[in-house]
Amino acid sequence: MGPMRWDNLRLDDGAEPGPVAPLIERRAIARTFDTPGFRGMTFYEVQARSIINRVPPASRMPFQWTINPYRGCSHACVYCCGGDTPILMADGRTKPLREVRVGDRVYGTRREGRHRRYVVTEVLDHWQTVKPAHRVTLRDGTRLVTSGDHRFLTGRGWRHVTGGEPGARRRPHLAPGDDLVGTGRFATPPKVDDDYRRGYLCAVLRGRGHIGPHRVRLPAGEADVLARGRRYLEHFGVACDGARPVTRERVPRGPAERHAEGIGVRGAVAVAAVERLTRWPRPPSRSWHTGLLAGLFDTGADGDHTVSRIAVAGTEMFGGLKDALAELGFTFTADACAGAAPRGVRLTGGVRERLRFLHAVDPAATRKWPVEGAAVASDASLAVVSVEPLGLEAPLYDITTGTGDFIADGVVSHNCFARRSHEYLDLDAGADFDSKIVVKVNAGELVRRELAAPRWRGEHIAMGTNVDCYQRAEGRYRLMPPILEALRDAANPFSILTKGSLILRDLPLLVEAAQRTEVSTAVSVGSVDRELWRLVEPGTPAPDKRLEVCAALNDAGVRCGVVMGPVLPYLSDSPAQLEEAVRRIAEAGATSVTAITLHLRPGAREWYLAWLREHHPDLVTPYARLYRGGAYAPREFQQRISQRVRELAAKYGIDRRSPGHRGSAPARPQTSGEPSSSEPSPGELSPGKPSSGEPEQLSLL
Repeated sequence: MGPMRWDNLRLDDGAEPGPVAPLIERRAIARTFDTPGFRGMTFYEVQARSIINRVPPASRMPFQWTINPYRGCSHACVYCCGGDTPILMADGRTKPLREVRVGDRVYGTRREGRHRRYVVTEVLDHWQTVKPAHRVTLRDGTRLVTSGDHRFLTGRGWRHVTGGEPGARRRPHLAPGDDLVGTGRFATPPKVDDDYRRGYLCAVLRGRGHIGPHRVRLPAGEADVLARGRRYLEHFGVACDGARPVTRERVPRGPAERHAEGIGVRGAVAVAAVERLTRWPRPPSRSWHTGLLAGLFDTGADGDHTVSRIAVAGTEMFGGLKDALAELGFTFTADACAGAAPRGVRLTGGVRERLRFLHAVDPAATRKWPVEGAAVASDASLAVVSVEPLGLEAPLYDITTGTGDFIADGVVSHNCFARRSHEYLDLDAGADFDSKIVVKVNAGELVRRELAAPRWRGEHIAMGTNVDCYQRAEGRYRLMPPILEALRDAANPFSILTKGSLILRDLPLLVEAAQRTEVSTAVSVGSVDRELWRLVEPGTPAPDKRLEVCAALNDAGVRCGVVMGPVLPYLSDSPAQLEEAVRRIAEAGATSVTAITLHLRPGAREWYLAWLREHHPDLVTPYARLYRGGAYAPREFQQRISQRVRELAAKYGIDRRSPGHRGSAPARPQTSGEPSSSEPSPGELSPGKPSSGEPEQLSLL
């Protein structure tokens, strides 16, 4: 713990101030706590300069002013892997997870029909945290160091590393015998020593290049291949005379085919040196064989995600290719040309062996052998052998990708979605949202001062609309009591929206404030389906618990309604589901219920659609049609759900409630507004004209 410069909200001295610079003082105090609930998190205690913030009109919110005592949320889940975990990059190579950066292109997966296939996706976020570490060991020897919250794809769907809480809230988790999906651990890259370099130069120069009495020429081709050839020659003291025009029959068809001019070596001494470097050793070392394979791949590979072929020129080179493949343990079949000796080989073993070849040999032109579009299925033995706690906390890392997953040491790994709402607060959406919580420790003092300012007109203030003001950190910092006291003393109207139960701690203050001004509260309950809740909102209190909070507030005379959102199209919007939810909300004594259809902002959209592809692939196309106009469902779709919930609220008497009123619904419901049995459900509607957005929309977050 100690003072530090704030990096995310203020630029260093000498730089032009950013848009958030006026919001905080120049120094922050960083604190960490040893309690299990706050492990891996840093709380930045700041002296804010303002606290009552105007809501931008473009947000379409039904209020103008808000108070957010926190930035970031300690409710959020973190799914992390060890920093050394190799991640499959778009060029086929691997990079340690700690070194992956935003903007990098990596492989993820996407379900297409009955199959899951490899696709290239972009890294949207990258962050580090500290968590208790676990080691997952697979039958093929793969070992993964992760947090207990991390998820891997198995034959039975996504599974957490550990089960988390015991009892009813215990989540699906890995167990011995579970089969993970993927190719298994990646091969170790080769050691680039002099034998590897000689083998590579032999393949490139004797295979497709030219060694004459007075000059040597590398073949025209990939820029990366020529650059490596030049680098290796210069390593041995052979000077290259630069790029020289070389006639070639094939014209590049696009930027992906990066052909370049050849590189020449002139002079008898230099040519003699190249002759010595490229002689066939007797016997070749394993490293020489590895370099030879890399060079033959770079000059003769041809294939896509279904074909893995290397063609060579000459009997000697063909024999060397077969010997090198056998030395490194690859299986292959030889291609025969009509009336001639075999001139190439095809690797067998599918994507698993293709990736092992690329990683174990490390050619320069990896783009020649893509895996994009290939099926993820393989014959690798990826059954879980054990999941062991390591008994220590370790630095762990995670990324957010466009597909919602990535390939970690050969297995399909779930990532955390980027919380774009945190970006609106000028903080990073991934790492900062989970692990860097800004605490405005002077919030109560500022509220009291700003409420007393002559310019303040006593307008309604909404809280909990962006970040939950009753998140877990509030149990330690207790920012809300002085805020509520200031609002009470000023008799300023306010409202609070929360998903937690900590609000009941401040019930006496809420009661006092409600006796002086208009106070309303609401809990968010999108569905009472516990199975759906576990899948969509596993880190939040159960719907039953939230409804108990609603009941307690109303019993105390503090008006509490329910924001029934988000209602998930095709998942929680059927007439039976809506009626069951409204009935349970009525039993809790809610004074109002407002239905809000799922709103998919950028960031949340990517996460939700990735989740949908995994759990409900049949709904991907309907969602694409429904949300083709942007973040909002069509207006008529929203209105149909809202109307149905209003009718159900009337049926169960919610619209006639007042604080403290609880009881059963009328014995005979009103039938005039009840939908007929032939009326199509919202889930059956055809998407129409996209809505421009309604104020009552709620984001998934």
